[in-house]
Amino acid sequence: MRALDTLRGADLVLCEDTRVTSRLMQIHGLHKPLMPYHDHNAAKVRPEVMARLAQGAVIALVSDAGTPLVSDPGYRLVVDAVAAGIPVTTLPGASSVLAALTLAALPTDRFLFAGFLPPKSAARRETLQELAGVRSSLVFLESAQRLDDMLADAAAVLGPRPAAVARELTKLFEEVRRDTLDTLAAHYREAGPPKGEVVVVIGPPLETATPDAADLDTALRAELAHAGPSAAAAKVAAAFGLPRRDVYARALALKEAP
Repeated sequence: MRALDTLRGADLVLCEDTRVTSRLMQIHGLHKPLMPYHDHNAAKVRPEVMARLAQGAVIALVSDAGTPLVSDPGYRLVVDAVAAGIPVTTLPGASSVLAALTLAALPTDRFLFAGFLPPKSAARRETLQELAGVRSSLVFLESAQRLDDMLADAAAVLGPRPAAVARELTKLFEEVRRDTLDTLAAHYREAGPPKGEVVVVIGPPLETATPDAADLDTALRAELAHAGPSAAAAKVAAAFGLPRRDVYARALALKEAP
């Protein structure tokens, strides 16, 4: 109701796609000027928007789906408005990130939203290795076409962690599949890309006994026999659930030791 009231009082509505927002406006009998505002035109449009705000206009920014500014354009506009002393408020809508997190049956007390992973496998694995030691649930957005490859890379780097793949959240064909990363990867490899928008939630590192120094050194020496300190540290850190920086420092020490 607050969102509808805000739209009624707006002088201008910024939107990703005027065709999508116009349907929303028509459903609720609202008639307001619409202006496209998206990644491709934001830099050009923003000065005009800021000028109108400075003149006292009330401007609403909406997204096609989810919550504005969460993987949607708008960040720079908010920064500029705040810097200019223009009041900014939010009326958040459905968030695929939070919806997936609450449905995943994974820990919700600590989580990290990491957006989209890189599309190429090598860069994707490197990013996953950087996140391997984060002791919280990890939330990603992913293309349906890349889902099986992403899950396979995650399984290779993070091991058999529990995970959930959620699609079409809060919509008619909502579906959540929960299993280990390797099992989910095998399923989508065989079943093919799912339809709709996809969110992947991966559980935190599995609780294991803290390795002693000897176990850590043994694992590092085995990896250092055929890999450099950085790659060895990344793999061992992910396996033991330890901070990569600490393991890398130990790998350097072992590499330099006589």
